[in-house]
Amino acid sequence: MPSLKLTWAQVTAWRLAQQGLAPRLGHAGFLDAVQRMLGVQAQVMSAAELSMGARVNGLTQAQVQRALWQDRTLVKTWAMRGTIHIFAAADLPLVVAARCADGARYCLHDFLQLGFTEGQYDAFLRAVPEVLDAEPMTREALASGVAERMQTPEVGPALLGSSWGTLWKPSMFRGELCFGPSAGRTNTFVNPRTWLPAWQEWDPREAQQEITRRYLRTYGPATPRDFGFWWDGGGTTFGKQMFAALGDEVETVDVEGWQATALRSTLGAMVHGTTEPSVRLLPMFDVYVLTQSRNLAPVLAQEHKGKVFRPAAWVSAVVLVDGTIAGVWEYETRQDRTRLQVRMFTPPAEQVRRDIAAEAERLANFLDTQVAVEYNTGCPPPA
Repeated sequence: MPSLKLTWAQVTAWRLAQQGLAPRLGHAGFLDAVQRMLGVQAQVMSAAELSMGARVNGLTQAQVQRALWQDRTLVKTWAMRGTIHIFAAADLPLVVAARCADGARYCLHDFLQLGFTEGQYDAFLRAVPEVLDAEPMTREALASGVAERMQTPEVGPALLGSSWGTLWKPSMFRGELCFGPSAGRTNTFVNPRTWLPAWQEWDPREAQQEITRRYLRTYGPATPRDFGFWWDGGGTTFGKQMFAALGDEVETVDVEGWQATALRSTLGAMVHGTTEPSVRLLPMFDVYVLTQSRNLAPVLAQEHKGKVFRPAAWVSAVVLVDGTIAGVWEYETRQDRTRLQVRMFTPPAEQVRRDIAAEAERLANFLDTQVAVEYNTGCPPPA
């Protein structure tokens, strides 16, 4: 039986603080914010930028872009759940080592389905780092170069026709391919081992344990299923193995009847955590929402779940009030004006309205635009 009992208020306060949401981090903590999240989902690039902006005071889109393409302190690649993420550059070797710990042969089935052999799959993996270096290459140029190196011309069209970049993912997971700066509307790729300022090798098993620690340090308490979903989209086996590998570093806790695992080193701060009043506008696919346990009731009322978790794995932008999802929002920018539409689940208090207006002002500064807030018809704006 769990020896420690926690409340949802304590857990929510802990998660908000660890994720840089309440309180927010200062501008100097930009990279710290990204490292705490251990990956910002970037299938929609603007949403990833807003996730960072929601946690860091004074951050702008231009600074995120500079960190990616000039300073190279951030890196963009496919990772957890097979989706595009942005990482702190120093963390990519850690993620790569953890993914490769079991010698997984990612996407081999996709190659075989196209009529290629397992030997050609291995030749593809060898060819990519031989062709790709720190100089950005378009998908077309890289596909052509890989096909030529493999002496297999038919590989080129297959790589160009790969839906969602599926055939490129094995190389990304191995840390031999990542996104480079766009050439107009065209994506480019680089080899992160030469593109990034440094590459620190990790022992794969140690990397898996470190990933698990850092996950629990930011998103705990959690169940093996929660961890498995975050890491690779489902299953509990891997999560059980990783929690067990931490041994005495972890402990089972009881959160108002829900049993989950937490790092022992975090429990003192958790017990003394208190939630300060806060309102946050979190973008689509924000990690705070993605990493909530499937037991969402304390954070999101069941009757509103469909407004947040939508068909085709779409996750709405949410209004967070004291750590609870209290509404959804979306925005549209035309020229230098942004229209922010807010739909609260219940009519908000006057203070919440004022806080939403303050969040809209932060959004205006981040996007370098003017923002006008509109509420849905069931919740008209104040006079």
